[in-house]
Amino acid sequence: MAESKIIVALEAGLLVMSDKQNKRIVIVGGGLGGLSAAISLATEGFRVELLEKNDKVGGKLNILEKDGFTFDLGPSILTMPHIFRELFTRAGRNMDDYVSIQQVEPHWRNFFEDGTTLDLSGDAEVMRQELLKLGPEAVGEFERFMAYAKHQGQETEVGYFAQGLDSIWELLRFYGPLRSLRSFDVFRSMDQGVRRFISNPKLVEILDYFIKYVGSSPYDAPALMNLLPYIQFEYGLWYVKGGMYGMAQAMEKLALELGVQIRLNAEVTAIESAAGRATGVRLVDGQHLAADIVVSNMEVLPAMRELLQATPAELKKLQRFAPSCSGLVLHLGVNRLYPQLAHHNFFYSDQPKQHFDAVFHSGRLSDDPTIYLVAPVKTDPTQAPPDCEIIKVLPHIPHLNPDQPLSPADYLAFRDRVLDKLERMGLTDLRKHIVTEEYWTPHDIQARYYSNQGSIYGVVADRYKNLGFKAPQRSSKFSNLYFVGGSVNPGGGMPMVTLSGQLVRDKILADLR
Repeated sequence: MAESKIIVALEAGLLVMSDKQNKRIVIVGGGLGGLSAAISLATEGFRVELLEKNDKVGGKLNILEKDGFTFDLGPSILTMPHIFRELFTRAGRNMDDYVSIQQVEPHWRNFFEDGTTLDLSGDAEVMRQELLKLGPEAVGEFERFMAYAKHQGQETEVGYFAQGLDSIWELLRFYGPLRSLRSFDVFRSMDQGVRRFISNPKLVEILDYFIKYVGSSPYDAPALMNLLPYIQFEYGLWYVKGGMYGMAQAMEKLALELGVQIRLNAEVTAIESAAGRATGVRLVDGQHLAADIVVSNMEVLPAMRELLQATPAELKKLQRFAPSCSGLVLHLGVNRLYPQLAHHNFFYSDQPKQHFDAVFHSGRLSDDPTIYLVAPVKTDPTQAPPDCEIIKVLPHIPHLNPDQPLSPADYLAFRDRVLDKLERMGLTDLRKHIVTEEYWTPHDIQARYYSNQGSIYGVVADRYKNLGFKAPQRSSKFSNLYFVGGSVNPGGGMPMVTLSGQLVRDKILADLR
């Protein structure tokens, strides 16, 4: 009897594997979400084809070599490396054989207009000494805040991340109403959550600006976003040796080894459907590719509008998933070094509330922006010629809005304002030392990546619009259509979009059972 049960179980397993091998999955877009989905599904035995409209995979994780400088055009920070390791481990590989990563220390350096500088460090004693610059009370306040952030982060990990919770109703079902209220501080904004514990305005501004990871405003985002400091301090802040694009190359190599067919310069113009199911895709050259399952790495709203020809009523249902902010991205090659910089740096606005209001409510270019500046040569001198510096500058600005258009002259004037601020705050004669420059506006970001209104981080986290949730990963219209990337749960940033590909695998496997 036991032997017959084993035989039946083995036969069932073989049938499941055979069924997977007969399922053809087409993935639209080769960003990290698409690559992660491709790897995750191929590991499970599915036949996978990935279509990417550009000439390389990686999506916003992109690279440019110019005049001897190597610029990472997209994300500059790697956190939660265990999410990436899981991709390789589940495929029977060791990530270290494909890509090398190293911790960055300090995490980042904070500059204020009054001359104050303060480092965030993963070393507890160094962090304590830095906090003492703000007064003796700052240490205890920070410790109490981090305990609060840790509780939020750990609660989020066991449900929202691990289970792939896709809506407020799934969250309430998993945690229960009382646990949700206690754990997620649902009646406060991120900024209000910070101010429960922190009295020093500089430390408030530093912790508020962790919202940069998701391109939102701390005054609008739910207090749950205070899990972001916990994630950074718990898992560290990392750099990919040789440039961040190395992670995309490592994932591409793994996907190819697993049998994923990757087609570059293959733009999809439509997801085809019949009888409530996606049946395949149509390419720009008119070619049709049939599919049993379609996974879209294109942002949800543009995909619904452009690939699925959604009706106005269908699009209106998705309005709460408004785009995140965009950015004015300056990649500068300079022929000198600035020793006061760390790898990651923030130059803060003296008027943070007005800055966030300009970006998220008024649709203006801020008079006094907070500026994120990356100087990767501090960790990796191979990225620039000797005695030269790469300076990537990213102030947040409004996404594209046809009702409030900004002109090329507006963006150029803002560029000058940003450079003025950096020179005033210590980067002496920066303009005089620029030898090469790459300059991107939201129009460039939208054109290259088809992002929603030129947004960088997918969907804005807003407690009134969407409670911080992104769009669901499952299509509500087509039973075999799924979404990955920064516009769906669990959200934007390298680890989250990579996790989205793993979570969509779990959903597909569950739906096929």
